[in-house]
Amino acid sequence: MAESLMERLPRLYEDLGYHGKWSYDYGVVLKGFELLWKQTGERRYLDYIAVNLDYFIQEDGTVRGYRQDEYNIDHINNGKLLFTLYAETGLDKYRLAAESFREQLRTHPRTSEGAFWHKNIYPYQIWLDGLYMGAPFYLQYLLTFEEGQGLEDVTKQFMVCEQHTKDPNTGLLFHAWDEKRVQPWCDSETGLSPNFWGRSMGWYLMALADVLELLPEDHADYAELVRILRDTLTALAKFQDSETGVWYQVVDLSDRKGNYLEASASSMITYTIAKGIRLGVLDDSWNAVLDRAYAGIIDEFVLVTKEGWVNLNKNCQVAGLGGAGQRDGTYAYYISEPIITNDQKGVGAFLQACAEYEHLRVKQHSVKTGGSYAAGL
Repeated sequence: MAESLMERLPRLYEDLGYHGKWSYDYGVVLKGFELLWKQTGERRYLDYIAVNLDYFIQEDGTVRGYRQDEYNIDHINNGKLLFTLYAETGLDKYRLAAESFREQLRTHPRTSEGAFWHKNIYPYQIWLDGLYMGAPFYLQYLLTFEEGQGLEDVTKQFMVCEQHTKDPNTGLLFHAWDEKRVQPWCDSETGLSPNFWGRSMGWYLMALADVLELLPEDHADYAELVRILRDTLTALAKFQDSETGVWYQVVDLSDRKGNYLEASASSMITYTIAKGIRLGVLDDSWNAVLDRAYAGIIDEFVLVTKEGWVNLNKNCQVAGLGGAGQRDGTYAYYISEPIITNDQKGVGAFLQACAEYEHLRVKQHSVKTGGSYAAGL
């Protein structure tokens, strides 16, 4: 997949529909390349990250197309790659760009309990997506540049989110919650959106796994984040498709007309399980779920072209709530969004899932055989 991307799309921002915009999608893909670089040491993977971000990161650290006063949590996601670029090159522009994203978080609007709004134009709303966009960057910045002060502000984001979005019956998480209970898409009593969207839970889980990798194990909230990860995955495992091993677009409604097996969510869940096992926060019983999911992703979604390029099919292009299109969060809405091939969010999640899965299996094989194992990560 990495080879296919480098050949087919040397510049992510030239992909159809992006038009050079600063988009969070790039960060999903480039985190996959970061994993490959750390595992293999091959410089070309790091170069691919640099080429794609250097179009945006100016010498003075300003970011082309980024405006702090938009207070859009999505726009922070690409900042995760700046730590590696700064560490490897020493170029100050990467540190300065990271500072600008940190500055946004200092003044980003919050709910009454301190959770970041998803966007300034979506007031008082927590979306599961937003945890992936902001929390891992925020934590790594605090650890790298602020001596690990204030980590509880990161962990709080996950706990507040789960508190308000978790369904007591299934254990699944609703896509979003409106504190003011005024949005047309929310329940007027609970403030919750009406459905369990697969990718939104995927975003949340990937964020949890990435944060648990960085968060010191002796932190007061570490065990609670582990619990949330396990509980959410346990709920999702009950909806893993028995035939294919992957997950549906609307997770709990597999029998409804129009629902479909969806690649990005399935890849994100697979990534989280593999990483959870590698980090030791999931036990060996999860290997069976993981193997079925990984095999399912390959069998259900992957098609190799005659040129040898890897295609990832059945990706939901986008899904949200409210906004200009008045997206209502109904089942009909989630299945109405375009289903496309090689969406960057899906491809990036697939790349990360493959890298984590393969890395885990090499590690496990080495432990079983008593061979040497270079941790890489």
